[in-house]
Amino acid sequence: MRYALVYGGIAGAIVIAILIAGLTFDLPSHFRSEWFGYTVMLAALSLIFVGVKRYRDVECGGVIRFAPALAVGLGIAAVAALIYILVWEIFLAASGWDFMTEYTAGIIADMRAEGASPAAIEAKSREMRELAVMYENPLFRIPITFVEIFPVGLVVALVSAALLRNPRLLPASR
Repeated sequence: MRYALVYGGIAGAIVIAILIAGLTFDLPSHFRSEWFGYTVMLAALSLIFVGVKRYRDVECGGVIRFAPALAVGLGIAAVAALIYILVWEIFLAASGWDFMTEYTAGIIADMRAEGASPAAIEAKSREMRELAVMYENPLFRIPITFVEIFPVGLVVALVSAALLRNPRLLPASR
């Protein structure tokens, strides 16, 4: 549990700090792109590998099986996701930022730039208005926020567990 709290806490703090800094300081649009966001998540969640390796080396004498390694990795990913959700909710409440309005405007602008038909734009606008209403409800918004980050952590945890079950991979220093 200690490894999940420490490494998950650091990973969650890194992700949310970079993303909120980009939003707060109105940094260039690439800070708001999905690719940038997921790249930041992947980089921060690489701490799952570090945490699992540390657990393997310190607590398990340099040897770990897949299931315990995966459990540690998922714990780290869950803590990072919970921090991400908590800080995102605090940021939205404190800033009063209407995320969905800005998100919708960006999607519609992209559709116009790509030459979408007026009917397609109107249909997407209607869909996004309905989504915005649902997003106002924390019981909808929190799971959506969780699904943004946790799958990245799941993939990193799976890869980390698969790699670190081999004690010859980055063996524990004596």
